[in-house]
Amino acid sequence: MSITLIKGQRENIQAPKFTIGLGWDTNTSATGSAYDLDASAFILGENKKLLSDQHFVFYNNLKSPDDAVVHTGDNLTGNGDGDDEQILVDLSRIDAGANEICIVITIHDAATRSQNFGQIRNSFIRIFDTHTNQELLKYELEEDFSVETAVEFGRIYKKNGEWKFEAVGAGMKGGLQDYLNRFN
Repeated sequence: MSITLIKGQRENIQAPKFTIGLGWDTNTSATGSAYDLDASAFILGENKKLLSDQHFVFYNNLKSPDDAVVHTGDNLTGNGDGDDEQILVDLSRIDAGANEICIVITIHDAATRSQNFGQIRNSFIRIFDTHTNQELLKYELEEDFSVETAVEFGRIYKKNGEWKFEAVGAGMKGGLQDYLNRFN
């Protein structure tokens, strides 16, 4: 049975191998440009900084050095139902120095295309067991982000030796470079 989370809620993650599914739709009012949303994972140490540049998993670096976090590829349109992008996670393989995996969605070229998350609807993050496909957790982003071009959907973090998920839902005006600056 899946647990539907609200912003700020935290839950244990029982499965060591799971998939993070991210989905979204664009509003019918178009800006004249296609939308390209991108999922990224930042693998952080206790100091909330990237373990290395290779621990930033996104469309140009599809896997972490230990193969614990693997991005399945960039979806350039977001068309269709279900997950638009997925990130596979195997916590049994993750670097011992890893303390957190921050999951972020950004809008590619948002400023150039005059796009923001206020034009995005039905966005969600879900975690499901990779082997059984059973959904474990789901968080639907309900905020109306009218100027934000990036959103931290959630974070997977280690506390007292256990991994947990927190539904974050924090938006910001910026893009991937802003998150890199924050985590480097």
